[in-house]
Amino acid sequence: MSIPQQGGGPIEHRDQLAAYIASGEKPKADWRIGTEHEKFGYDIATLKPLPYEGPVSITAMLTGLRDRFGWSPVLEAGNLIGLERNGANISLEPGGQLELSGAPLETIHQTCDEVNGHLAEVQAVARDIGAGFIGLGAAPIWSQDEMPMMPKGRYRLMTDYMGRVGRLGTQMMYRTCTVQVNLDFASEADMVQKLRVALALQPVATALFANSPFLNGKPNGMKSWRAHIWQNLDPARTGMLPFVFEDGFGYEAWVDYVLDVPMYFVYRDGKYINALGQSFRDFLDGRLPALPGEVPTLSDWADHMTTVFPEARVKKYIEMRGADGGPWRRLCALPALWVGLIYDQGALDAAWDLVKGWDAQTREGLRVAAGRDGLQAEVGAIRMHDLAREVLAIAEAGLKARARSGQGGLVPDETHFLSALKESVDTGRVPADDLLAHYHGDWAGDLTRIYGAYSY
Repeated sequence: MSIPQQGGGPIEHRDQLAAYIASGEKPKADWRIGTEHEKFGYDIATLKPLPYEGPVSITAMLTGLRDRFGWSPVLEAGNLIGLERNGANISLEPGGQLELSGAPLETIHQTCDEVNGHLAEVQAVARDIGAGFIGLGAAPIWSQDEMPMMPKGRYRLMTDYMGRVGRLGTQMMYRTCTVQVNLDFASEADMVQKLRVALALQPVATALFANSPFLNGKPNGMKSWRAHIWQNLDPARTGMLPFVFEDGFGYEAWVDYVLDVPMYFVYRDGKYINALGQSFRDFLDGRLPALPGEVPTLSDWADHMTTVFPEARVKKYIEMRGADGGPWRRLCALPALWVGLIYDQGALDAAWDLVKGWDAQTREGLRVAAGRDGLQAEVGAIRMHDLAREVLAIAEAGLKARARSGQGGLVPDETHFLSALKESVDTGRVPADDLLAHYHGDWAGDLTRIYGAYSY
């Protein structure tokens, strides 16, 4: 979940809303890669989730990272709720999931170095306090009641609201983890093409990264329970957004969509003010019940934009949001997949050619089937396994065309970061398949074995 945004001063004209998005436009030479990933922390002695406070806790983790590795603290109401360093930040999801939001970097080599360095720091601190961390799409054993709540005002408001809309909102907040990548666009037309490809192919990422087949200590019938949660969440702010594929879509259409999403809050003077269910359109007119007579700032608009949760999201960049959190190797594979698909024009055009004939029903069908069946998903004549093979070939060609070398030129491009995904396509197995095989095989139904086998 996002931290308070810094957007700018008062909104005097509606066209500032679209201009805010357009201000993210960058020439290709300035495109960057921002990778985010979340992971579950737990007490090694008890295998229970880390509480916020105590000797084996989230606070102990953040304090250790701050004191040993030069991170600066981020506070809310006197509570340590995050860290910042060199353009990156560490933040907390509602149930204590630890998230790295990486700095904007030029290559996946740099991104993977950042991920590796971060996990090494986390390991060092966790080892000293008796904690462990594991990369999964959903908490495999812990019940909702066992999950702590982090001391962030935003989460208190959202927890109440999520309990009243959809069916699985609090599960999303407290018991899921993701890996995502944030990528740039050059113009409105470039944003449109990239967002359409991102939405249409998000089910492929869901299938390849499916890694949440357990809930409450047993199989849940899904390869990605996390994807299932998002399919049964607040429909006002989730989904595959068919309007994005309509003629004339652009910045203004995105603004209209976000304006119609009910608000959660307004952030003022370090506090979150309850605006649950209220309208940002009313806010623009000075008629927001939470702040009567007051008009929003661009920072308020930036905050509100973080409260929409479709499969891909536009802010000043595009966020790819369809993948489960997972093993170390796949934290680098996710940005490799999307950079290969959309940062080379030839690859982007090939990806669009692959999906442009699909209708909304096909895209939604793939979304649902990917969460349930992984690479075994089928929708009409489309077999996910075959589709994933085509998508990876396009991504690999895109990375070769980028030709961004690493290790002082010893590695000619970024294609090797796709190796984990190519193995899945070669075998037809994604992480969820391996987890289920262990559960029904050598673990003999003892899901506590997952911690020793799959922790970082």
